[in-house]
Amino acid sequence: MIGSSRHVPSPTENQEYDMEISFDNRTVIVTGGAGGFGSATARTFAAGGANVVVSDIDGVRAKEVADQLPSAIAVTTDVTDPDAMRDLVAVTEERFGALHVMVNNAGLPHRNMPLVDMDVADVDFQLSVNVRSVFLGSKYAVPALTRAGGGVIINVASIAGKRPRPGLSIYNATKGAVITLTRSLATEVGPQIRVNAVNPVVAQTGFIKNALGIDELDDQARTGLTANIPMDRIATPDDVASAIAFLASDQAGFLTGVCLDVDGGRSIQ
Repeated sequence: MIGSSRHVPSPTENQEYDMEISFDNRTVIVTGGAGGFGSATARTFAAGGANVVVSDIDGVRAKEVADQLPSAIAVTTDVTDPDAMRDLVAVTEERFGALHVMVNNAGLPHRNMPLVDMDVADVDFQLSVNVRSVFLGSKYAVPALTRAGGGVIINVASIAGKRPRPGLSIYNATKGAVITLTRSLATEVGPQIRVNAVNPVVAQTGFIKNALGIDELDDQARTGLTANIPMDRIATPDDVASAIAFLASDQAGFLTGVCLDVDGGRSIQ
C-alpha cells in the first residue's frame, strides 16, 4: 500500500538498555601499557572486568601496572618486532584462552624541530614505532579475534594527524597514517571485527618530555597549548582511556572506522 513501510527492529530494540560498560570474560591487550594513556586504559578495562595484558618495552614498569590489576599479566614487547608481536598474541591466547580487544597504543613523538633538521634515522624510527607497530598489532590480532568469534581493534592516533602543529611534521604524518589505516582496515574485517581510533590532544604524558624536552608544563607552555582548545585544558589519560573503552564496548557495536577526537574541541577551531 502506498505510504506504508515495514519496520525492521534493530538487534537491541525492545530490550532494556544497560548503560554500564562491562568487559567481563573478555581479554584486552594494551601496547605501551606501562604509563600515560596505556596504563590508564589498562586500569579502565580492568575496572570493567577484563583480563588485561599490559605490553610494553619496559617490562619492569609493565609488571608494576599489571600487579595492581585483578586479572592481568605483563609482557615485555618491542612493538616494532614481528616475532615479538606475534608472540604477544600467542601468550595472550595461551594464558586467557582468547583475545577480544587489541589496543594499539604504543607510540611517541620526535623532538619539536623543523623537518629539514631531522635525521633520516629518526624519521625511520618514528614510522616504525608509530605506524609499523599498528600494522603488526593488527596483523596478528585479526586472526586471534576471528578465532574468538569477533572483536575490536582500537588504535591510538592523535589530533595531530588532522590538525598538525609546526615542528612535528613526521609525527603528524605518522598519526595521519594511523587514522587512514584504521578506516581502511575497518572496510576489510567487518562485520566480525570493528576497528576504531581515538585522536587525543596533548596530555601530560611522556609526549611532553619527548616533544618539548621538559618533564612538566609550566604556565606559559600550558597556556600556549590550550589557546586553541575550547575546554581550556589539555587531555588527561583518563579522558582517553574512557573513550577507548567506549569504542571497544558493546554500546558502540555499530561503530567502525570511527576516529574519535578526544581533544576538548581543538579540531573545530
